[in-house]
Amino acid sequence: MMSNKINQTAQQILDIIGGPENIVSAAHCATRLRLVLKDESIVRTEELSEVELVKGQFSNSGQYQIIIGAGTVNEVYHSLIKLANITESSKTEVKKDADNKMNAIQKLVKLLSDIFVPIIPALVAAGLLMGLNNVLTSKGLFVAGKSLLDIYPQMTDFANMINIFANAAFVFLPILIGFSATKMFGGNPYLGAVIGMIMVHPDLLNAYGYGDAILKNTVPVWKIFGLTIEKVGYQGTVFPVLAASFILAWTEKSLRKIIPSALDNLLTPLLSVFITGFLTFTVVGGIMRSAGNLLADGLVWLYDTLGIFGGAIFGLIMAPLTLTGMHHSLLPVDIQLIASGGSFLLALVASNNVAQGGATFAALLLTKDKKMKSIAVSSGISALLGITEPAMFGVNLKLKYPFYAAMIGSALGGGYAAFTHITNVAPGPAGIIGFVTVQAGDVINFLVAISISLISSFLITILLSKSKKLNKDTY
Repeated sequence: MMSNKINQTAQQILDIIGGPENIVSAAHCATRLRLVLKDESIVRTEELSEVELVKGQFSNSGQYQIIIGAGTVNEVYHSLIKLANITESSKTEVKKDADNKMNAIQKLVKLLSDIFVPIIPALVAAGLLMGLNNVLTSKGLFVAGKSLLDIYPQMTDFANMINIFANAAFVFLPILIGFSATKMFGGNPYLGAVIGMIMVHPDLLNAYGYGDAILKNTVPVWKIFGLTIEKVGYQGTVFPVLAASFILAWTEKSLRKIIPSALDNLLTPLLSVFITGFLTFTVVGGIMRSAGNLLADGLVWLYDTLGIFGGAIFGLIMAPLTLTGMHHSLLPVDIQLIASGGSFLLALVASNNVAQGGATFAALLLTKDKKMKSIAVSSGISALLGITEPAMFGVNLKLKYPFYAAMIGSALGGGYAAFTHITNVAPGPAGIIGFVTVQAGDVINFLVAISISLISSFLITILLSKSKKLNKDTY
């Protein structure tokens, strides 16, 4: 019986997306079919939403993705490629096909996403550990004028251990980025990690002490071949290691074309690391460090200048940014701001994510569709924890008005977050538990901001549902 349903679903999907002739390549991940189509405009999305096993669909980075669910997606996929008479494709092959359909900006955003998404778990783990350390060390959080360590001094060594665990990912961040970025640029990721290690070597002046050393005129230098090179590390930086990774990958690939194969394993790694390292400390690193600081300073200026209106505008456009995948480009900026003392992005993004969850829960109460109710429960909870795609694509965009309500709720929460200058000191989960990575004094305001987003998006969705058009066309 289930086998018949699988085959029927695969046939329905094949017909709705335009038949075998409209498929360039197909693969699947844990929950979704990932298709590259010749023409996405001919897909009948409304009919696709009616297919029983389909929980949602969206198009992103050149891929048309159909949400099926864990386990079932494997069977639907195998039935689909059999019916379409096409060969299986890996996710890598599908990504390559999808890349060919993107413009330059889309490719840049996707590149940043591919570089930073793999290291997000490490940053989130470090951020949560840093949040735990904040809980232990912040004065006035539980008792006026005192921290938990003041009350329980026997926990001091435990807090110190937690602090080391939390800081490691940020102290050695260039190693993580060097590995991931070099891999994406087509070079040897282990050489990329070596470049990252060089950039945070303990013999270099720690980057966090660079500003003070400039004021005191104590910046250490190398004097080589008449050049004076600052002997400064790149802890907590993003843009210098991205540039170094690109240079490394380009140098490595270029050298492999001219070095004899017998000497390739010996000379290519040696020259690649040396050339990249030398260029990083003499030219590229300083320029990219300044560029990163200018970008961070510019965003801070804009944020401080526009204040509540800037936060509201950001909250309003965050959901559309997520639709295009451009939200991934905010992570390196967030890291750069944190390295400069603190970031305001977590509270703004969390307001958007929680707003999507609030709108989804309102839709759960309003819709009579059992399938939609089932999707809304799990995707709404997911949005509250910081993962919005299931809620956005599975519920809110389908019903349209919940999505608009979530944008307004996000704007209201974002405006409050900007007005109260909520600052996070580490990347963290951009949802209801994100408070653990904000400054101790901002925890209450963070909870207020996301509450505003949650409640307002919920209520606005219900108000919009009173529209006759909404009741007739979507609910």
